[in-house]
Amino acid sequence: MDLAEIIQTIAIYALPVLFAITVHEAAHGYAALHFGDPTAERLGRITLNPMRHIDPVGTIAMPLLLYFATAGAFLFGYAKPVPVNFARLRHPKRDMIWVALAGPAANLVQAIGWAAAGYLLVALEVQEPFFNGMARAGVLVNLVMFAFNLFPLPPLDGGRILVGLLPMRPAMTLSRIEPYGFFIVLALVVTGVVSSLWLRPLMQITAQAIEWLLTPLRWLLF
Repeated sequence: MDLAEIIQTIAIYALPVLFAITVHEAAHGYAALHFGDPTAERLGRITLNPMRHIDPVGTIAMPLLLYFATAGAFLFGYAKPVPVNFARLRHPKRDMIWVALAGPAANLVQAIGWAAAGYLLVALEVQEPFFNGMARAGVLVNLVMFAFNLFPLPPLDGGRILVGLLPMRPAMTLSRIEPYGFFIVLALVVTGVVSSLWLRPLMQITAQAIEWLLTPLRWLLF
């Protein structure tokens, strides 16, 4: 892949990625506020300003470095997590499920929106590769964020959902993993375990569900 192709790919993915991480993190903050914790609001993190959520290393430097180093074969990154004081939630164990679920749910909604935009571009016979590529990128980016964040290991959203669902004793045991969870997840990503056993199957199922959901729109447009 030459430099021009790399720049074009980055340009196509930039807007979907910014939207994906911004709405994901803002959704966590809004859900926390709804269930009683104003921490994110007081720190100005319930916002659609991407600069409040971008981590210079995790959101920009690391993905770009990995993209160039592996020719796009391997990518990994993260945004600044929205601070949530689970103890301030009205029902901490139950409400943490909804707070954690809010981020992936926001990505699922965005994936549906980008897929609908892609159908609309085809129906309008828009031939511009940049816009069609951006619609496909929007679906892919949000499917990845949706599926990856649901991996059932803290500090990922799926891990916190599982902590909220489990009985108290196993929930406490699982929550103790959180300080080391990022490194465990990173190791599982590098070895391909997350991709092969979790990410790809869940993305495929979700993509099929979105296609089924948008069937009436396809009938209407085509």
